[in-house]
Amino acid sequence: MSKSDTYENDLLKLIFQATAIANIADNAASAPNTNLYFAMHTADPGEAGNQSTSECTYTSYARVAVARSAAGFTVTGNSVSTVNDVDFPTATGGSETATHFSIGMASSGAGKILYSGSLSPAIVIASGVPPIISKTTTITED
Repeated sequence: MSKSDTYENDLLKLIFQATAIANIADNAASAPNTNLYFAMHTADPGEAGNQSTSECTYTSYARVAVARSAAGFTVTGNSVSTVNDVDFPTATGGSETATHFSIGMASSGAGKILYSGSLSPAIVIASGVPPIISKTTTITED
């Protein structure tokens, strides 16, 4: 099974930019999410995981909100990326290696993961290190 290229783009725009798909889906909920949240993980959270599965725990770590709009995400050619780098808080203690990231619905807790993937290269986190997921990181529907 496959989706058409047009529908793949439409689906990404619905999820990441809150753009309706005519006659199929819209964003007209009483309180639609205005942000999506990036999390970093020390292992693959897997398809059964949530945003807190293997989530980083270094001192000062927090998920990063990105606006669910064209100001936050670029969708083109069946791929989505952030408009800007995703800058996580600089570590003030602890050390670990982030090998995966996820994009989900919650600012904290066991939120639903919409997409996840590996970080290449992995991010080695130590005190004073500002972890960054580059805006060149993409998610592709195909």
